[in-house]
Amino acid sequence: MKSHAGAKSGLSWAVHLTVAALVVLWLVPTVGLLVSSFRDRDQISASGWWEAPLPVEQTYRVRTDPDAAVERHGRVVLSGNVFDSEDSAGSGTVTGFGVTGRAPAEFAPGATADLRGGGRLTVAADGRFSAEADAPFGRRGPTIYFEAETPPKVTLDNYRMVLGADGMDRAFINTLTVTVPATVIPILIAAFAAYALAWMEFPGRGLLIAAVVGLLVVPLQLALVPLLRLHQAVGIGQSFMGIWFAHTGFGLPLAVYLLRNYMAGLPRDIIESAKVDGATDFQVFTRIVLPLSFPALASFAIFQFLWTWNDLLVAKVFLPAASETKVMTVKIADDLLGSRGGDWGILAAAAFISMAVPLVVFFALQRYLVRGLLAGSVK
Repeated sequence: MKSHAGAKSGLSWAVHLTVAALVVLWLVPTVGLLVSSFRDRDQISASGWWEAPLPVEQTYRVRTDPDAAVERHGRVVLSGNVFDSEDSAGSGTVTGFGVTGRAPAEFAPGATADLRGGGRLTVAADGRFSAEADAPFGRRGPTIYFEAETPPKVTLDNYRMVLGADGMDRAFINTLTVTVPATVIPILIAAFAAYALAWMEFPGRGLLIAAVVGLLVVPLQLALVPLLRLHQAVGIGQSFMGIWFAHTGFGLPLAVYLLRNYMAGLPRDIIESAKVDGATDFQVFTRIVLPLSFPALASFAIFQFLWTWNDLLVAKVFLPAASETKVMTVKIADDLLGSRGGDWGILAAAAFISMAVPLVVFFALQRYLVRGLLAGSVK
């Protein structure tokens, strides 16, 4: 059977399934990060994020206070509730208890266990315990090990920890100070260069285009130390100006390549008609080419803004280590995660806080993204 122009392909279902699978692959880690940002640290360590709505079984160790013991019928009695301790979850159901860390759930709730120092211990399912002995417990009361099923806990403590960190407001301002100029400067330079490579005839133009394409594959890490030495030699060293120029240099090859491809695909008749009417190259660029190239400009602005905002390596190299110049990524990595390396809740909350501004920029300019990326693909 012959196919007709405009007819729907029989493999469209495969395309839809592939797109759906890619969307799921991208969304699953993001959803997991979002859920983890609202979970308690202990529950994150005990279960995966997909088990967040379910109760969590955790093991605790509680030290009792011997000063709370009373004498009853010639015996020393110490009672209380294991969930009242700061070392426990605060609520839940005891599923087992023990007197050693090697067997924290050796006995069932309500059973009686012999203490190693003498005496007996009983822990109920609701957390109430009673320890009895013939003699005082000494300076340290008996240690209770137990396993409890705790309800899921939703908390905003992770976000309070990140937003309330000392100097986080200053780090946010520093991030804007770095990101905005590092996005605008390469766009301004690349736009002029792209117009020259697309519409102006001069010797060596082909070599310049080839050099721009070649610079796209140069590893960023290869240029960090030489560039830093150059900055120190010219006197800008580790400063905001130095990191602006660093991001500009790293972003220019992609910017020139993207804008040049877009501008080369603009209708030639418009450019030639403007020149016939006496317009200079500068007038053609500012009044015709630049307004028509806004989709490509927006596409690069999205990429550059996201890259600069989320950058850690370049900021660590080209900015001083003082707290007054730290950006958000450095602040989070050094001051928050540096002392809480295993606190995944803090990391998840910090990730969502830091991506708030890039998301606003992306959704504001995303309609131009595809138009700019597909520039020159159809003639």
